[in-house]
Amino acid sequence: MALNTEEREQFLAEPHIAALAVDSGAEDRAPLAVPIWYQYAPGGDIWIMTGADSRKDKLITSAGRFSLLVERVTPTVRYVSVEGPVTERIPATRDQLVELASRYLPADKVDGYVTMATGDHGEQVVIRMRPQRWVSSDLGGF
Repeated sequence: MALNTEEREQFLAEPHIAALAVDSGAEDRAPLAVPIWYQYAPGGDIWIMTGADSRKDKLITSAGRFSLLVERVTPTVRYVSVEGPVTERIPATRDQLVELASRYLPADKVDGYVTMATGDHGEQVVIRMRPQRWVSSDLGGF
């Protein structure tokens, strides 16, 4: 059963690991599909953080759009897939890194992760996407 707008937006707002997919730009390659952390609030844009000039960054910039798929298996099988255009690409800030890490990590692990990421990941960018097309389902109503 497809989710209504409120259900799918609320599900996407939960801290799932997303599968990001973007056109590889090559005839002999499938789309790039990788796990990624993301941030979303119902009704707004989705944002991700990735290395500046990374393969993800270059492909998303070239394609001008990407998709995310989030899913769970309990208590019911549920998923939301969303795709849309890039609305902004800006240098990432420490505050955004803390926000994203806080969404996925226990509070006592955030500072250590942020210190590691700041030192090891190089320059990061935030890429915003406006949700344009949605596909969703909850297979638990049977």
